[in-house]
Amino acid sequence: MEKELEKNIDSLTKDITSYIPHNIVEIVSGYAFSFIMALLIFVIGKWAVNKLVALLGKVLRKVKGMDETLIKFLENIVYYALMIVVILTALGKLGVETTSFLAILGAAGLAIGLALKDSLGNFASGVMIILFKPFKVGDFVTAGGVTGSVSEVGIFNSVFITGDNQKIIVPNSAITSSSITNVNAFDTRRVDLVVGISYDDDIKKAKEILTNILNSNEKVLIEKGITVAVSELADSSVNFVVRAWVNTPDYWDAKFGLTESIKTTFDKEGITIPYPQQDVYHHNKD
Repeated sequence: MEKELEKNIDSLTKDITSYIPHNIVEIVSGYAFSFIMALLIFVIGKWAVNKLVALLGKVLRKVKGMDETLIKFLENIVYYALMIVVILTALGKLGVETTSFLAILGAAGLAIGLALKDSLGNFASGVMIILFKPFKVGDFVTAGGVTGSVSEVGIFNSVFITGDNQKIIVPNSAITSSSITNVNAFDTRRVDLVVGISYDDDIKKAKEILTNILNSNEKVLIEKGITVAVSELADSSVNFVVRAWVNTPDYWDAKFGLTESIKTTFDKEGITIPYPQQDVYHHNKD
């Protein structure tokens, strides 16, 4: 009985031993070495990535006008892209086939890109706005079909406050795909007015009155020059162009003030501002 049991144990031991490679020590040591190398690649790679990202942020922050939101976004993009390279390298050292991982990442990237194409377009437009600065916060602009003061320039959207205090959020792609008018781009603006007088009035007198109005307005920058000239002999009036330069913040006050001064002074001096012929007809008919 005992001999038979020993025989069975010997047989079982031989069967188990047959499944164990003779070079088990070499195999285990080889895997251990690969694991240690993969771990070192990951640890050192992550340290290097952190250093590179920190250096990138430091360089970008030295660029004049670089937006902090854009810097953070770029740091994250670079960090995750480099970490993917580090992880794939470590897996390759372990003997893992990384080709399938790359194919999966490519397919996932394509799917995400198609799903977020509008958001990515807005992001790209936001980067362009931040880098090239067609306008900044506080500027009064017409962009993306909206006119108002810029309240915020974001990565995906920009916020405008209209003259009647409405908040409008505009996708950045809508802004960069159309023309942008920045009222505050320069320190000065030109006020352009068209003033008509009757054919019976004295052109020379009217021109002198208009010139005096411009010269006496404290918001007009006389040193930049003024223009008062006959521009058109219209159907019912002789039209003058009246042009004067003012500081940009004074534009509307100057325009409204000059328009009022012209009307009141013309009334006082007996200069007629005629109605268009069609309006005169309807006016008389009423």
